[in-house]
This record gives sequence, C-alpha cells and structure tokens, in this order.
Amino acid sequence: MAAVEPGDTVLAMDLACGGHLSHGHPHNFSGMFYKIVTYGVNKKTEMLDYDFIMDLAKKYKPKMILAGASAYPRKMDFKAFKKICDKVGAYLFVDMAHIAGLVAAGIHPTPVPYAEFVTSTTHKTLRGPRGGFVLCRKEFAKKIDMEIFPGIQGGPLMHVIAAKAIAFKEAMSPKFRNYQRQIVRNSRELSRALAKRGFRIVSGGTDTHLMLVDLTQKRITGQDASAVLEQAGITVNKNLIPFDKKGAAVTSGIRVGTPAVTTRGMKEFQMRQIAGFIDRAIEASDSPQDLEKIKKEVLALTKRFPLYPELREK
Repeated sequence: MAAVEPGDTVLAMDLACGGHLSHGHPHNFSGMFYKIVTYGVNKKTEMLDYDFIMDLAKKYKPKMILAGASAYPRKMDFKAFKKICDKVGAYLFVDMAHIAGLVAAGIHPTPVPYAEFVTSTTHKTLRGPRGGFVLCRKEFAKKIDMEIFPGIQGGPLMHVIAAKAIAFKEAMSPKFRNYQRQIVRNSRELSRALAKRGFRIVSGGTDTHLMLVDLTQKRITGQDASAVLEQAGITVNKNLIPFDKKGAAVTSGIRVGTPAVTTRGMKEFQMRQIAGFIDRAIEASDSPQDLEKIKKEVLALTKRFPLYPELREK
C-alpha cells in the first residue's frame, strides 16, 4: 500500500510452488487489490529459475517483485532478484517470514542489501511471539508508518512488543546461531532419513528448516497423511507440491519442519527416529491400534526432550 497502487502488476511466487496466500491468492487482499502474475519453479529441478523470472518480468513489467515463500526448501538468490528488478524498474519486496532466524544467524543470505522492503513474522525460525516487523529504505519509512496506523491497524500490543525485544536479543547470541545451525542439520538429516524410507523429497533435499514430501508413491494424499500423523501425535500440514494435480484442499504432499523439535534439544539421531514414526504411521493408516502405539512412542520421546531444558532427564 505504501509503494504500489491498486491495479498495479506484482510478480509473486505461485502458491503451488511454495508461495504464500498473502502473495496474491484471489481470496486475499493482495489478490483482490493488485494484478498478480506468478512465477514458479523449474519442472526438472523444482528450484527457482531466475532466467524464467526475468522473462516474465520483461513481459509484464511489474511495479513490484515479491520474493519469499511459505514452502520452498532451498536458498533464495536475492542478488539475482535485484538484478531482475533493476532490469524492469521494479521494487523488490522480500517476505523472509520463514527464514528470518536463519538470516539472523548468517546461515541464509540476507535480503537487506538488495530489497526496498523486507517483512517477516517474529515466530517461525526467529522463535519469538506471534507478530511481525517491516524493514525498508529510509525514504519509505514515513509512508509505511502511515499505512500501518491509521491505515490498517489499531492500538499496539505492548506485551508482544516486549516479547519481540527479547526474541531479537536472543537472536544476537552465539547460542541462537548454534540453534539455527542445528535446525538445518536436523532438517537435512530428516529429509535423508525419509528418502531412505521411500519418500520423495521435493527438489531432492533442503537448505533450510523445512522440507516438502511428495506422497504420490505412498498412495496417500496430503490431507489424509496429515490426519493420520495427527492420530500418531505428529503434527505436519498438507501442502501442495510443484505442479500438484490434486488441488489445495487435498494436495499430494506434506510440509515438515524442524525448529520446534530442535528447540526441544533433539539432534540427528532423533530425526531418524521421527522419520521412522512417520513411515510407520503412513503404513498403518488403517490401523487405529498401531497409530496409538506409535503415539505412545512419540510421547515418550517428547517426554525425554521437554520444552524447558531444566526439566530434561539426565
């Protein structure tokens, strides 16, 4: 609202290829107010194709290009996005909600030197309260402040502001950097362990805190798999995979992440255990008794790794 007029063209990532609802879905304000053109991933590599994005930008001449995702497991090249923006005279807006903690720890490239606007949640990998923040070039600051208040928000939540301050302070510590490194190690180990059990990992792996798992070969939908895993005490979400033919209500995949289990102190060995739980639960989808047995094992594992380290069993 501070930089783009209603009806202007915005280039954003397709939801099915990892984008977010707020990046142009027809039922979201972003899709209602702006003309959204979507880019996706390469069919073979399932990774971003920057040459293709450049071609789209040249064709549609967007006023803004949105980089950022909700379910993309690979590093993003913000320098390449900036090059595309400069070529067509577009603003670069990066939504780093999912990777903010990785960026803060220096594990993922930062978008700050390249983008006019950077937004993020303060939960997810940043491990703070539910909330968000906006970074921008100085010339846009006053306009953005006006769009926030009185534009779209009312009174501030002071307890959330305090919690954000604590989260930012934690993010400056060596302990936090070690936490982020372990998140990625756990994510890669979990994806490898699932692959060994016959699950296809979208793009062949992960560079971040999450992975997309294609369930087509397991003959179960994402919708059914998430329900089955919930019965086994494992929380994931159904998720579209690139070029998904099943649609958003059903999906062919699930999205799995490691920040929460890493906060509990789990490491690579536990990721292999979790892969085993997931595999067994999918295989036992028609057996409530087997799912209940797996759930007991899951609860035993979480008991060994409580949220508060001082309660952890020696």
